[in-house]
Amino acid sequence: MRAIESQAKRQRILTASVFYIGAILIAIVMFLPFYWSVMTSFKPDEDMFSMPIKWFPTDITLEHYKKAFTTVPFGLYFWNSFFLAITGVLLNLFFGSLSGYAFAKLKFKGNSGLFRVLLAAMMVPGIVTMIPSVYVLRHIPLMGGNDLFGSGGMGLMNSFWGIILPGASGTFAVFFMRQFFLTLPSDMMEMARIEGCGEFKIFWRIYLPLTKPALATLSIFTFQAGWNSFLWPMIVLNDPKKATIQMGLQAFSFNFQTDYGPMMAGALVAILPILVLFLALQRYFIQGIAFSGIKG
Repeated sequence: MRAIESQAKRQRILTASVFYIGAILIAIVMFLPFYWSVMTSFKPDEDMFSMPIKWFPTDITLEHYKKAFTTVPFGLYFWNSFFLAITGVLLNLFFGSLSGYAFAKLKFKGNSGLFRVLLAAMMVPGIVTMIPSVYVLRHIPLMGGNDLFGSGGMGLMNSFWGIILPGASGTFAVFFMRQFFLTLPSDMMEMARIEGCGEFKIFWRIYLPLTKPALATLSIFTFQAGWNSFLWPMIVLNDPKKATIQMGLQAFSFNFQTDYGPMMAGALVAILPILVLFLALQRYFIQGIAFSGIKG
């Protein structure tokens, strides 16, 4: 009996060891590109592609960071991306939670049918709706010089609103918040209705404060998507003063050549807001993910 228990214990230790060794090796492989980017941003130009590869630079320089901020108005691009990302987060949190509450707690005709349409919309790639979205923005009536019939001007093209409005209430935000609201009891809503509270007051004063984990998680997802967006801003925005930080990084690749030092320096600066946001909200992150997938 003891021999069997001892053999089973050794088997468990061996299995755990193989698992952790494999996980460590995968983590190292996944981390190497990021490590190379960090080291490249501090290496002199002559050491970037030296063979054999210098994983630990002998000389450290900040010239690439200086060049990143002087070659292009990187500070302006940083602010533009920050404004667009924060505005997108605030609108998604409000409209996403409001719609999610309606789908989860309000009983109305067509609730399940509309939600199925929402789920179907999540399966449509964004590239499919890109041309129709541009057409709609270009021909919005009474905007950007357009007349009542949407002609004569540029609509919301080349404006920040052309970036903000199409994603003001994302389908993922509605689905995510709906799943979280389903985990909350409906008794509070019934009691509030008896006391005479309106539906919006019930949502705003009672249920929304209980969704902090979901709001924090959605904030991270939405901010990351808005901050890293490249194709849509490049299509909508033509004014260089309105360019985003992702568009600014493109300035270091020209004439079939890439200036890797400033590009790596700019890319590392670009990830700082996402990193800070995740560190600030990480205690809510796992809780929000866990609760939002409990009920369907």
